[in-house]
Amino acid sequence: MHSGDEPFTKVDINVSLVEQLVAIQFPQWAKLPIKPVTFGGVDNRTFHLGENMSVRLPSAQSYSAQVGKEHQWLPKLAPLLPLPIPIPLAMGVPANGYPWHWSIYRWLEGENAAIERIADLHQFAIALAQFLAALQRIDPADGPPPGSHNFFRGGSLTIYDADTRQSVATLENEIDTDAAIAVWEAALEAAWHGSPVWVHGDVSAANLLVKKGQLIAVIDFGCLGVGDPACDLTIAWTLLSGESRQAFRASVPVDSATWARGRGWALWKALITLVEHIKTNPIEAEKARYVIDEVLADAQQ
Repeated sequence: MHSGDEPFTKVDINVSLVEQLVAIQFPQWAKLPIKPVTFGGVDNRTFHLGENMSVRLPSAQSYSAQVGKEHQWLPKLAPLLPLPIPIPLAMGVPANGYPWHWSIYRWLEGENAAIERIADLHQFAIALAQFLAALQRIDPADGPPPGSHNFFRGGSLTIYDADTRQSVATLENEIDTDAAIAVWEAALEAAWHGSPVWVHGDVSAANLLVKKGQLIAVIDFGCLGVGDPACDLTIAWTLLSGESRQAFRASVPVDSATWARGRGWALWKALITLVEHIKTNPIEAEKARYVIDEVLADAQQ
């Protein structure tokens, strides 16, 4: 969910670099094979380390602050959640031309969530809602507030107001711009007055693991923080639909105003994604169009 952030310089992260970092800093694991995962992510590059561990390296300065945050908080959150989350085993330091801290985690089995991999989308939606409810119940004291470390997830939608309106203007002949602006302004007006709660910050299909058709783990807590839970609702329009969306809404502890702000988060991301890919990547553009259509239709019900 990070498209639209300021430009940044990326680092070439490959197997050779990871082998060097592990061998020098964690020689006890130096003989374990290292290979990239099928989908290594954008914010971070992920590699298998042997059979039971993974190496995860931020791909840019924008993501580097997430390492220390995850090491501090994930071990505290994990025992209080109904599904497994990544557990950090060791933190590496900058070396060999790699400029940031990096992590070794226990490997979590499973495949990224997709409609064809989920046995019962209704039950999947409930299980995910229960996970988010449990996350929100954990004491948020001293948790990190929204900021650049998590691209302001849990914060106010107003930070992306200019991006959203510019995207709508750019897409004038591509989408129902009046409906999009109406949904966006409704999200801005649905003010949040609650107490801060823990948010994952990037609840997407890529960060939900399934096995034998069931939700078995939640990964990638780089956008973790405490604040408004609306940002964690976007999955309702990006993966769920119909009855599964209704089941999710009924099971997650949010009111109608928070649901409206959730639509705003989903709309913002879909708009900027469509602008980015409309002329270069038809597949991603079509996915973004689908989300926009789902958000606008949901707002009319």
